[in-house]
Amino acid sequence: MVSTPTIPRGGAMYPPQRQQAITELLLAEGRRVSVGAIADRLRVGAETVRRDLDLLERRGLLRRVRGGAELVESLPFERALAARHADQAAEKRAIADAVIKELPAEGVVVLDSGSLTYVVAERMPTDLPLVVVTNNLPAAALLAGRPKVTVMTLPGMIRGLTQASVDGWTTRRLETVSADLAIVGVNGLTPGLGLTTTNPEEAAVKRAMLLCARRRLVPVVSARIGRNSFCSFASVNEADKIITDPAAAPETVADLRVAGPEVHVVDQDDIT
Repeated sequence: MVSTPTIPRGGAMYPPQRQQAITELLLAEGRRVSVGAIADRLRVGAETVRRDLDLLERRGLLRRVRGGAELVESLPFERALAARHADQAAEKRAIADAVIKELPAEGVVVLDSGSLTYVVAERMPTDLPLVVVTNNLPAAALLAGRPKVTVMTLPGMIRGLTQASVDGWTTRRLETVSADLAIVGVNGLTPGLGLTTTNPEEAAVKRAMLLCARRRLVPVVSARIGRNSFCSFASVNEADKIITDPAAAPETVADLRVAGPEVHVVDQDDIT
C-alpha cells in the first residue's frame, strides 16, 4: 500500500521533494490525478504543478492527460527490499558471479544498497582480504561473519524501504574514502538520462560512491535497462563497466556501449 505524501512543516518543498510527492500521490490516488487536486494537496499553484508534470513527463515517469496526469505502467517505483529479492533471482546470481570476478585481490570496495548488491555480498569469496565500505545494512551483517573481510558501515539515517543509510552524514563520510572499486546499483538505466534511482538522498549517496572509487561497476538486471527512474545521479560514461543479463534489449546494450562503458552480458548458460 502506498501512503499519501507528507508535507514538510511550514509547507515548503524543494522541487525534487515536490516532484517525488507528485509521483507518490499518483500512486496513492489510483494512478491518475488532476492538476487541481495536486495543487491543493501540495499547497502550491497550478502553474507550479504543470511545470513539475512537464518535467516528469520528459523523464518518462508519467504522461499528461486532459486536466492532469497519470503514471506510465512501466515506471520502476521503489518497493521494499524484501519484495525485490525474488525478482529475476537467477539472473541476479549470474550477474553477482560476474561481479565477483571484478573484485581486487585485496583493497577497498564500496558496496551500495539494494537486493542485487546483497546477492553480490552473499557470493563474495571468504578468502579475499577486502575492506568493504557499505551503507547496505543486511550486506554488512552478512559480511561481518567473514574472517578476512573488514566491514565498515556508513553512518546516516536508515531508510526502511532499502535498509540503507542515506543522508548528509553518509555522503560526507564517503568524501573521505579512497576505494579501489565501487559497486553501485540503479533503479533505471538509459543512454539518455544515465544512471537513475527513486530518491534524492539515495541518488546523492550513489553519486558519492562513484566519485570516491578508481573503478566504477554497475550491476543491473535487464528489467531496469531502458527505464528511467526519478533522479539521475550519473551519466552512462561515468561507469567503467555495466553487467547485465541476456534479456536486455540488444539495441539498448549497443547504445550503452557507444556511450562509453564496457557492457558485459552474462551467458544464458550461467543463469540457473
